[in-house]
Amino acid sequence: MTGFERWGAAMARTLYGPGGFYRRELPGRHFATSAQTPAFAEAIATLADQVDARLGRPAGFTVVDVGAGGGELLERLAGLLDERVRLVAVELRPRPPYLPGRVEWRVEPPEEIEGLLIACELLDNAPCDVAVVDGRGRVRYEEVDGSGETRLGEPVTGADAAWLAEWWPIFTEGERAEIGAPREALWRDLTARLTRGTALAIDYGHLKTNRPEAGTMTGFKDGRETPPIPDATRDITAHVAVDAIACDRLETQREALLNLGLDADLPPLPMAFHDPVGYAEALARAGTAARLTDPQGLGAHWWLRTDRDLR
Repeated sequence: MTGFERWGAAMARTLYGPGGFYRRELPGRHFATSAQTPAFAEAIATLADQVDARLGRPAGFTVVDVGAGGGELLERLAGLLDERVRLVAVELRPRPPYLPGRVEWRVEPPEEIEGLLIACELLDNAPCDVAVVDGRGRVRYEEVDGSGETRLGEPVTGADAAWLAEWWPIFTEGERAEIGAPREALWRDLTARLTRGTALAIDYGHLKTNRPEAGTMTGFKDGRETPPIPDATRDITAHVAVDAIACDRLETQREALLNLGLDADLPPLPMAFHDPVGYAEALARAGTAARLTDPQGLGAHWWLRTDRDLR
């Protein structure tokens, strides 16, 4: 059991510190992501090929997956992309034994990247502090202990107060906000490594016109949403203020995947009679595509794209 600390420190400790959640656990055991599906990998392969072509098919084209989890996305990309494409997974856990040999596994991203950098549901796990308006209208940090109990801490001042004023102003008693500056800093660091190509962040998020009054901090454990208790047994996540993240293009996952050719249409019914196996496979693909593009679910994820030196 730990004493009270700000949410950012609690997240950093229980997610990424010694014995932390992401050093021990496979994310796929606790929650589902787009990156775990073949249809998503096919769309990313199409995007990678588009970026590769716009760069003139350089010899050193690299796909980097930051926060690779169990490596499912790169495992599938290994069968979809040309052998000349370098595949790099960035993750804290040890390398899974089932990955193809061409997939590199490392703790830190390469210093320079020419190609495609992907961060799927990474920014929502970047440690961030929580601000709450108290009974006197003051904006204060919220603190949490190892059991999930919370209390109000010091007033929010300085750069954090400036960030809230610009991106997520709160005024009414009980209003909460997750201070997104650490997410911006993480994405700046990652995109600074991109020399040529595209960086893509995919995440839950919201815009300034529709911020949630109660915030979004929550937990996931064993496939279920749980209270965000910082005990290192569960994922702790908060949606991203996506309009505060510097990027060249912001669109929903539904828009992005449909533009990349993902087909969510059901196969024609007569196919079930003359090709039942093919019909079953096509039906399964359509079901996955529908889930990935559902505007009330994964399709509402935001895609934040930054391009460097594309023709």
